Amino acid sequence: MSLPRSTLSGLAYSQLRQAILSGRLAPGAHVTVRPLSEEFGLSATPVKAALTALEREGFLVQHPHRGFFVPEVDREDMRELYELREVLDGIAARRVAALPTREALVGRLTSLVTDQQAAVAANDLSGYGDLDVRFHQEILVASGNGRLQQVAENMIGQLRLGRATSARVPGRPAAALAEHEEIVAAIAAGQPQQAERLARRHVRKSANALDRYLSRQGRAS
Repeated sequence: MSLPRSTLSGLAYSQLRQAILSGRLAPGAHVTVRPLSEEFGLSATPVKAALTALEREGFLVQHPHRGFFVPEVDREDMRELYELREVLDGIAARRVAALPTREALVGRLTSLVTDQQAAVAANDLSGYGDLDVRFHQEILVASGNGRLQQVAENMIGQLRLGRATSARVPGRPAAALAEHEEIVAAIAAGQPQQAERLARRHVRKSANALDRYLSRQGRAS
């Protein structure tokens, strides 16, 4: 769980998380306490607490005797994760579209899409990513399948790194938002099969965009 932003550890957590999600700290980067303490104007203790929290959430990995690193976004790992996510998101979308009490959920999802549009317009990719996670979590939670939600939560850290990377693909955020609107429309109309199809297509398109981006990055390096 993330640290409260009102604490010094929470401040370090927020700034470091932003640096990872924005790509300022690239995959594979070695993250050490002293430079961060100097950059944030904090002592080592809150920075260490932030590193530990981010490691728990999958935003960092710790190697014995070497320290913390930003995880590498491996193409094969991402393919596997997105294959699982496609199934999970599809099931959740199908379930919520069949709910007789889905009106409140549709309102929340519509509001999140509006907020995402504003984030994209402001080129706030970190804020866009946070809202994207909330959009999909709303559907997962509303599905009522606790086990499905738990499996998805276990992948959240690694998926956030993939989402942050795919958000930097030119044109992908705008396309993803259009896909979100289609999913919301199918849920609002009470069309379970259509909602599942659109949710799965959305995840598949995100996965393909990420895979192409990582492929180009690999060739460039």
